[in-house]
Amino acid sequence: MIDSTRRWLKRNRTNLAVGIGVLGAGYVAGQYVLSKIAETRQRMSEDRVARENLRRRFQQNQEDCTITVLALLPTATENVLEALPVEHITQDLQQKKADRLGRSAGTLDSSSAIPSSGPSSVTDDDGRSLASFQSGSYLHTSQMVASNSATGEAGPSRLTKSKAELWNDLKITSITRAFTLLYTLSLLTLLTRIQLNLLGRRNYLASVVSMASHSPQDPTISLENLDDDNVEQTYGNDFETNRKFLTFSWWLLHRGWRDVMEKVEMAVKTVFGPLNPREDLPLERLSALVLEVRRKVEGATAEERRSHKWLPYLLPPRDQEELVLRESGMLKSPSNSQPTSTPSPPSSPTAYSPRSSSSTAPLRRLLDETSDLIDSPPFTQILTLLLDITFSHLTDHEIRTDAYRLPDPADMPRVQEVPDLDSNLAKAKLAAILAVVTKQAHAIGNGVPNKYAQAIESVKELEAFAAVIYSSHFEFEALGDARTEQLAQEPPGRHEAVSQKHGAGVVGAATDMFENVWGKITGS
Repeated sequence: MIDSTRRWLKRNRTNLAVGIGVLGAGYVAGQYVLSKIAETRQRMSEDRVARENLRRRFQQNQEDCTITVLALLPTATENVLEALPVEHITQDLQQKKADRLGRSAGTLDSSSAIPSSGPSSVTDDDGRSLASFQSGSYLHTSQMVASNSATGEAGPSRLTKSKAELWNDLKITSITRAFTLLYTLSLLTLLTRIQLNLLGRRNYLASVVSMASHSPQDPTISLENLDDDNVEQTYGNDFETNRKFLTFSWWLLHRGWRDVMEKVEMAVKTVFGPLNPREDLPLERLSALVLEVRRKVEGATAEERRSHKWLPYLLPPRDQEELVLRESGMLKSPSNSQPTSTPSPPSSPTAYSPRSSSSTAPLRRLLDETSDLIDSPPFTQILTLLLDITFSHLTDHEIRTDAYRLPDPADMPRVQEVPDLDSNLAKAKLAAILAVVTKQAHAIGNGVPNKYAQAIESVKELEAFAAVIYSSHFEFEALGDARTEQLAQEPPGRHEAVSQKHGAGVVGAATDMFENVWGKITGS
C-alpha cells in the first residue's frame, strides 16, 4: 500500500507540482486582488471623509465670514453716520419752518383758512416731506451724543443757509450716505472672505501636514499645538500672525470708507445735484440716475472697471502698516508718542519701516497674497455683482414699495397675462425718495436681520470665488514663505527689485490659475 502510493506520487509528481503551484499562485493572486480591493475601498472612504471634512470646513468658514462682517459693519456705519448727519440737517429744516411760522402774523388756523396759493402749496409740500423724514428716520446713538455740540457749533453755520441750500445738502448727504454704506458693505464682505479663506486654507493645510507626519500605526494621542509646532508655524497657522492679519480690516473701517465717501459724493453731486426735491421722478429714471452714479464711481465701461484699483480702500500702503497695528492695539505705541482720538498718517514714507518685527514672513505673505487677490480681475467681477444686487434691493424693492407704493417684485407672480405698466407710470417726489433712502441707510448698517447682507449671501459667484481662494495654491504655500524669508534677508535696493520681479510673476501665475478655475466654475 505504501509502495504503491509512493510509485503513484513518483509518477505524478510533475502534475502535482504544477497543480499545487497553480493553486498557490491563484491563492496569492486572490489575496492580492482582495487586498487591493480593500485598499481601494479604504482610499475611497478616506477621500470621501476628506472631501466631507473640507466641505464642512469651507461651509463653516463662510458662516464665520458672514458673522464677522455683521460684527464689523456697525463700526463703519457709526463713522459714516457721524460724517454725514442727515438727521441734523432735517432738524435745521424743521427749525427754519418753526421760525417762519413764528414770525408769521396769523395763527395756524387762520393760515390754513387762506385759499391755496403757490407759496402755501410749497409750504405744505415741505411739511409733508419733513414729516416723512421725521417718521422714516431716527438718530443714531453717536448722533444723539453729539447732538448738543452739533446744535451749538455746526447748527448756527447750517442755520445761516437758506432753505434751498439745506434741501440740497439733505439731498446730497442722504444719497451719499446710503451709497457709501452699500459700497462699504460690499468691500468689507469681499475683504473678509479673502482674509478668512486664506487663513482657513492655511490652517487646513497645516492640519493635513500635521496628520501626515504621524504614523497611522502610532497609538499615541497627541494634542494640537498652535504655538510650538514647526510645521504649523511654517504654514502660517500661528495665533499672533492670524490676529495681526485680521486686524488690517481696520483700514477700511476707519480710513478707506472715507475715500469711498468722497468719490461717491462727487458722483452724487454731479448726477443728483440739478434735481429739485419737489420734482417727480419715475422709477425708471431713478434707476438710470443710480446707474449713472455707479458708472462714475466704478467706471463706465468694462475696461474702466477692470482697471479701477480698490486696493487703497482696503489695505494700507507699506509705510502705514505698523500704524494700523498700533491704532488697532496690536502693537504698543512708543513711549514718547501721545495717544490721539483721530490718528494722523505719517508725514513721510520712512516713518514706519516695513522691515520691522510686525511684518514677519507669514504675515508679509498673507498681505501680499491679499493684495494680489484684490487686484485680480475676478475681484472686480464679484464686487460688481455684489453692488448690482445691493443697489437693486435698494431701488427695486425698498424704494419701489415705500416711495412708489408698488408691489414688491418678489411677491408678484412670475407669469402675468397683462403686463404691469404701473412701474413705468408711477412717480414719486424726490423728497419722499430721500426719506426712504435715509431710513435704508440705517437698515444697511444696523438692520436686524440685515436684508442687504442676506442679498449678498445669495450671490453664488461669491461662494465660488471663496472656493477658488480656499482650494488654490496649496503647493505654493511653503515655497512662498521660504521665498519671503529669502527676500527679507537681501539688501534694500535688491529687495525692492527682486520683490517687484517676483511679484509680477506671482500675479501672472495667480491670474492664469484664477481664469482657468473661474471658467470651470462659471461655465464660461
